[in-house]
Formats: sequence, structure tokens, C-alpha cells
Amino acid sequence: MNALDELIEQIEDTTLRERIREEVKRSNKQKKFGLVFEEHLPECTPLYDVPIKRGCKASPKGRTISDIYTVLKVNDGKALCVKKDSEPEEFDINDLVCVAEFGEPIYPYLNPIDAVCNAPDSDLWHTLIEADNYHALQLLEYLYAGKVDCIYIDPPYNTGARDWKYNNDYVDSSDQYRHSKWLSMMKKRLILAKKLLNPKDSVLIVTIDEKEYLHLGCLLEELFPDASIQMISVAISRGGVARLNQFSRVDEYIFFVEFGNCSPQKMSLPDEWRRNPDDKQALGIKWYSLLRMGNHADRTPNCKVFYPIFVSKDGETFMGAGDPLSFSDSIESVKTPEGTVAIFPIKSNGDDGVWSLTRENLLEYQKKGYIRLGKFKKNGMSISYLTKSDIEKIENGTYKIDGYRQDGSIISNSQYTEFVPATQWKIASHDASEYGSTLLSHILSGKRFAFPKSIYAVHDTIRFFVTNKPNALIVDFFAGSGTTLHAVNLLNAEDGGNRRCILVTNNEVSEAEAKTLTEQGYKPGDEEWEKLGIARYVTWERTRCSIEGHDVNGRPLKGTYLGKDIPMSDGFKANAAFFKLGFLDKNDVALGRQFRELLPVLWLKAGAIGKCPVIEDDDSISDMMILPENKFAVLTNEKQYIEFVERMDECPEIDVAYIVTDSESGYRDMISGLNTKENYQLYRDYLDNFRINTSRR
Repeated sequence: MNALDELIEQIEDTTLRERIREEVKRSNKQKKFGLVFEEHLPECTPLYDVPIKRGCKASPKGRTISDIYTVLKVNDGKALCVKKDSEPEEFDINDLVCVAEFGEPIYPYLNPIDAVCNAPDSDLWHTLIEADNYHALQLLEYLYAGKVDCIYIDPPYNTGARDWKYNNDYVDSSDQYRHSKWLSMMKKRLILAKKLLNPKDSVLIVTIDEKEYLHLGCLLEELFPDASIQMISVAISRGGVARLNQFSRVDEYIFFVEFGNCSPQKMSLPDEWRRNPDDKQALGIKWYSLLRMGNHADRTPNCKVFYPIFVSKDGETFMGAGDPLSFSDSIESVKTPEGTVAIFPIKSNGDDGVWSLTRENLLEYQKKGYIRLGKFKKNGMSISYLTKSDIEKIENGTYKIDGYRQDGSIISNSQYTEFVPATQWKIASHDASEYGSTLLSHILSGKRFAFPKSIYAVHDTIRFFVTNKPNALIVDFFAGSGTTLHAVNLLNAEDGGNRRCILVTNNEVSEAEAKTLTEQGYKPGDEEWEKLGIARYVTWERTRCSIEGHDVNGRPLKGTYLGKDIPMSDGFKANAAFFKLGFLDKNDVALGRQFRELLPVLWLKAGAIGKCPVIEDDDSISDMMILPENKFAVLTNEKQYIEFVERMDECPEIDVAYIVTDSESGYRDMISGLNTKENYQLYRDYLDNFRINTSRR
């Protein structure tokens, strides 16, 4: 293309040159090879919080959301509306809902719905957001661009099933463009998801079945050309899921899209994870020579690791260590305590070497049993020590201490295996029937959701990438029944991690329930309709009950988590907040009238630390909010800046400050007097971010 661009530049006729350049651009957008599909732009979202006004777009409740009218005028509770190429119609404004079409700027906020707090002393708060996930992703981009460690999604498989439209019926099965529309839907969301992920070290995990895995694979290759992509197959059903006139499906697929330095970590896994169970490499504690080998193994001036180690003359007991010798000191100058022998780091060829540990570290290790004495040899004695990786396994319980030798070193007969498995997983605990559907039915006291994932399948899949990240941020924007958050809580309970999870799901009802509700006169947006939606009826109920350790009727959950000494009735030491995504008027935001509504957004942007602060409707907005328990502060009245700085100096734990001001230069001056790590100008930072959505097409 560079050669073509150069030739175009040689065209003297300006008008002709620009026309040809535009035609070339248009031609380049037409894909000739690989994945070809229509963009299918129309996607709409109901804005239940936005009032019906003249000039807004609206859709009649009960119809498809894409049935869009423009409101011509509003008078006495009635709205005169017109649709393209149609005559004007009149509606009761209570029968209409405002609509945002794809690409239009939206200004989201979070309306608190509920919360569960089972760890009041913990700063860790998970989040469930009830929303169309495209707009939720726009909000998350504003909050956490480049900060997410792991995205796990189980998108609709597009099989045409109708148990939940959310799960499997994005387009009608008879639609000849069903694959194209599915790909268009996925592409829009994956483009935003990429902006959330840490480009230096993160992973996108996508599960799929045979209906769309080929298309999805091509789409991932197209959107993430610089990532490392691998697909594995996993058995999820022992009995198989019936396919009409086809083979029963017993497995599905998982795509791993790894960015930067990300890669699956070696794990200690049972034998069923092995491709060949007979191919075992049992590992146990390994003692390494204290005499350093390889680079930097010679004694040098200013060396701090050339010192004597004193052992009893029979070689059985550690008796201490002397100070490091200067380069000019000889080993003969050292005074050896009575009844001991001085051991120096002398190489087999007689040259002076060095120890691998400083004297201070050696003494600390020896007290804990991490130093072992060997046998006397020509140049002294072989002395061994444990590396940090084995010490961690001892201290976290992976290795059991069975006793101590006379020299004080630990005895452990524990063994484990650490490896990355192959690309075919046939793990009993990944069965979606027993550890997905049955487990969920026990929590929800009945079947409320079809085909939930096994909690252990999600747990294991995520664990390969966050086991070494105890503070990972994990996002699932096709949350379904909420298995991902449940699995993250289980992982945290196992290893003491502080990983945070954000779930996003819509609140659609099942087809059967929608029919019944419609017959009863209810419409989407009505409380009777909303309380049976997936977010409130399934996802949140599972989250709340699993954290508190009981079912929806308050009965303690029975049993323990498989292979873990964790009773389900204990719940989890975790907290979670439930919000519904709403939309604000940009003019009201600019005038500062929506601070109360935006406070949860500011809380999330500051890291969701501590319980989300709330301003009640009858509370006035103060000049400033200093929230050390949430580690952020807000200055709403810039005239109070001096007092704000004084109070901030008293709270060094605050990391984030929000300054409400219209002056860019004033904002810069004010933040220069703060010691916070991150600062934001309100409401410009917020409005500018979402205004650019008009270009996202």
C-alpha cells in the first residue's frame, strides 16, 4: 500500500487525487480473505432513567427495542411520535422508553440495588452490574483501561435455544445472517474488552462450542494479531448434551488470548490432568549447595558472603557463623570457638568462593530448619539450603514438616507434581451437570438457569493465570448465573488471595416467563418483570447466598467444596455490591446536579475499596468528601481548597482525588499541592470520556 500511496500523491489534480484516495480506503474495508461478515450496526438500549422529551428517540414498551420513534412533542402525559416513512402516532408517555442507538454518546451511572457484607474488616468488594454489557464495557473502559488482569467470558453460543435469550438466542435460528450478527455483536464487545486488559501481562478467556468456534477463532486472530492464542477442548458432560439428528456433545472449547508476558503457570495437579497418567515426575523438597556456582561465584573485594560457618567437630551440629572477612584477611586469622570447625566457601580446586546467602540470612534460615549440614570433605563440608520456592511451599502447607534432623534441618517426605497440562481436559469436577446445574439448584432451590458452568471448571481455568496474582482484577461481562465470581471467592479462600471480580449481566427473563408476564399485563421495566430477570433472580441471588453460606430460603448449604476443606455453609469472607447501570443527562452532569448518582462510579474508579459511600436523597452535598476508608476524596467546592489540602494531609492513605472545577489551569494548580497518586477533574474527565463514543461505529 505504501507504493500505491506514493503514486496517488503524484496526481496533480487535487479533486481527482482525493476521490481516488477515498475509493482506495473504501476498497480496503472490503475483506476479500478470511472472516467476512456484515457489521449490523443497529443495537439499541432502553434508557429507563431518561424522561421522555421532545426530540428524543423512544420505543413502545412491549415491542422490540429496535422499533424506534422520534418524539415530536409532549403534552399532558401524551407523546406525539413519528417513525421513518410513517404517519405520526400518539402514545401515553408511560408506555414509552427512551432508547440509545449504537454509537450515540451515553453518560452512565450506577444505581445501588443491594449489597452483601460478610467480611466487614475487609477492603475487598466484588461488583455485579445489571446492564447491557456493551454500555457496561464503555463504563469499565473509563474506570479500568489497561488495568484488568483476566477477562473470562462464556458468551451466547448461538445455538437457537430459548431457555434464556441471554444465553443462546442472540438471533433467530432461521435467520440467514445469524452467524454474521453474532460476530458483529462479539466484535463490538471484544474491541472494548481489549482496552481493559493490561497489555503487558493479561489474558482473555472465551468458552464456546462447535457452532461458532471457527468464526470466533478467526475473529480473535483478526482483533488480536499480536497476542498468543491457543484453543483447548474440555469435557463438560459425562452423559452428553443431545443434538437433534447429530452426535451428542460432551465437550466444548476454550480460547486463551495471552498478552505481553502472560502464560499459564505450572500448577500442582492431580493425575487426571496428565495426558499419560504413568508419566509422573514427583517432586519434593530439593536441597541446593550453599556454595554458589556459576556467575559471581568468586571472592572479590567488598564481598559480604565470604565468612566462616562453625559446626561441631563431629559434623552433626550447627554452632553459628562468623563475620565476613575483608579481602585482605586470611582464613587462618579466624578464631574458631572451642569444639568447633570453621567451614569456608572453598571450591574443589582450592580457590576462594562465596556462599549463596549473607550471614544474616543464613542465621535466619538455620533457625527455621532451612540449612542442612552434609559430610566433611577435602575442602571443608557440603552445606545445603532451601530456595524461596520450596520455602513458600513449606510455609503455605504444600509440604508437610515430618520432623527435624540433629543439625536442625527439616525432614519432609511430601511430594507434589507441578506442570502445565495438555490441550485436552477430561476432569471429573468439570462436569456441568453435577457441579453446575445441581450445585446451582441447591443454592436457588430449583432450576432457574439452564446450563451453568461447573464452578471447578471456571476455577481451574482462571487459576492457571492468576495463581501468581493474589490481587488480580477479573472481569466477566457475560456473567450468566455468576459462576465466575463464585469461583474467584473459592480461589481466594484456598490461598488467601485478595482477587476482585466484576460481573456484568443483563436482566432478561426467560421466554416462558416473558409470555406469562405479558399475559398478566406487565412490561419490561415494571418491578414485577424486573425481579424475575437473570441479574436479580439468578446472578445476585447466587452471589449473596454463596457468600453468606445458605440457600435462598436461608437454610445452610450442605457439604464442602470438592477436594477442599471448606464447608459451603461457612460462605466466604467477601463482600459484594449490586448496581444497575443507568444513564444521565449530560447537561445535568455538567451543572453538577448528578454528583449523588456519580458517587458509586467514583468509588469504583478509585479501586472499590471499602463499602461504597452513599448520599441519601435528603442529604445536602457538602463542599468536600474525605473518605480514608475508601482511599479517595472529592472537592466539590474549589473555594474550600485550602481546608481540603489540610484535611488531606491528615489522611496520607488517600490515593485518589477528584476536583470539581471548570478551569483546566485551576485544576492543575490544585493537584500540584496534593500527594495523591491519581487525580481527576470533574466533570470534564467523565464527560469527555463518553462524548467520544459517537466515533465508535
